[in-house]
Amino acid sequence: MSDLQSWLARLEQLHPTEIELGLERVSAVARRLDVQTPARRVITVGGTNGKGSCVRTMEALLRAGDHSVGAYSSPHLLRFNERIRVNGEEVSDAQLIEAFEAVDAARGDISLTYFEFTTLAGLWLFKRADVEFALLEVGLGGRLDAVNLVDPDISIITSVAVDHEAWLGNDREVIGREKAGILRAGKTFVCADPQPPASVVDASRELGCDGYFIDHQFSLIEGDYLLKAEPELRIGLPELRLPPSSVAAAITALVLAGELPGVEQVCDVLAALQMPGRCQAVRYKERDLLLDVGHNPAAAEYLARWLAGHPVAGRTVALVAVMADKDLDGLVAPLKGLVDHWYPAVLPDNPRAADAEQVRAGLAAAGVKAGQVEEVGKPVAEQLELAAAALGCEDRLLVFGSFFTVAEVLSAIQPLKCAK
Repeated sequence: MSDLQSWLARLEQLHPTEIELGLERVSAVARRLDVQTPARRVITVGGTNGKGSCVRTMEALLRAGDHSVGAYSSPHLLRFNERIRVNGEEVSDAQLIEAFEAVDAARGDISLTYFEFTTLAGLWLFKRADVEFALLEVGLGGRLDAVNLVDPDISIITSVAVDHEAWLGNDREVIGREKAGILRAGKTFVCADPQPPASVVDASRELGCDGYFIDHQFSLIEGDYLLKAEPELRIGLPELRLPPSSVAAAITALVLAGELPGVEQVCDVLAALQMPGRCQAVRYKERDLLLDVGHNPAAAEYLARWLAGHPVAGRTVALVAVMADKDLDGLVAPLKGLVDHWYPAVLPDNPRAADAEQVRAGLAAAGVKAGQVEEVGKPVAEQLELAAAALGCEDRLLVFGSFFTVAEVLSAIQPLKCAK
């Protein structure tokens, strides 16, 4: 196959199930490829929310210090290439195809899921590029995730909340135990959850990790980053568009790795840092849009705090579409007091997406009044046009609920003009 889309379509059909947690199959292929150590230094990032922001922050800071870096994250918004970056640049279609061919040749008769296959491709590309740092974002959970075949020098858990219950369990202690599977005995561990489950704390102690916990060994105080060490490090952070706790975890990890750039350089990097789909401000038809991929209650709570801290003179209107297995009631509840009007939408081409009746029921269960809700059942692109046409010049439109929702909007409004 000579084109990337054909390869990706094939990878979706290789394994009988979309997800099959476990390391035996993927580790066997990794050994054949010799990619168990994809870089001289590895930092693995797990957590419910904020993983991608943490990886992106470390990537930007390491690049500012002239380090070679491979970054692996998921999911993507518009292009699969977004998932694998080398030295700040998305890898090309040709590079991905070459990596896929290498994995396919090595696996023999071993069946791999889409995520397992593409994770191996990323590791292969990092090893081939001889990067100094590999930054690896866990896809689901931690202990049995394909990324966990690699032994990290530093492990980070950004947050622990209830999500993906069918795979990880339905309480924070059980989920925390799964996420703590990325820790390694005697290695450094950074935790950005201010109230980590006991299962995470216990795992760190049992493994003899050099543990750094937010609000203990490092903290955020009135916007300043503080590392309680000898010597103490304090950095006055600029205004951030990424979750501050994830940024703080990234800074801590790089300090411990001995690779944080100078304070002035750190502030310059953070002031300019923005990720697609994470409190991303764009202009569309001369109106302000705010795009966020938040898709669980914990993410909605963070988004609510961000909106409250960044009010607008006019109304805040929300366009929301979600997956059927998500807690729409819990997703909407933190935001209902900050949103004046709702444009619920559906994703008719996505079999995982909630239908109109599920969206309507979720909004009602969250206490949103019927008079605040536009007609339910229109696709995202149609609701975008209706909402944008109804916005005043001082209003803003919040788009959230899923990576798929934000991707639909980004596709509809390209080329983007980023707001200042």
